[in-house]
Amino acid sequence: MLLSLDLSDPRPLHEQVAGAIRRSIAQGAYAPGDRLPSARDLADALGINANTVLRALRDLRDEGLLEFRRGRGVSVHRLPDTKSVLESLARELLEEAERRGYGKDEVIEILKELP
Repeated sequence: MLLSLDLSDPRPLHEQVAGAIRRSIAQGAYAPGDRLPSARDLADALGINANTVLRALRDLRDEGLLEFRRGRGVSVHRLPDTKSVLESLARELLEEAERRGYGKDEVIEILKELP
């Protein structure tokens, strides 16, 4: 699982990790029933605390995307619905636009101009 974090992103790290895992699953990197790497392995790969990764995994479990099994680790329970993935991406777009000085209405106008 190739995940990356943007340290300049003002969102909490656990939200960034959850979003990256959600997108990875939505893009087909993992299917229902597939095991994810351990929280420690993910944390080491991202250079963050394992508790941060565990919080992200718990959030995704609470959404119903992941399943925790004692002695078997964390696996994908179901695929995220496309609307929630798009909403997450739209939020990220609006946050990035705001950091660059654009408002929501300006972003909408830019999107309307796209072919």
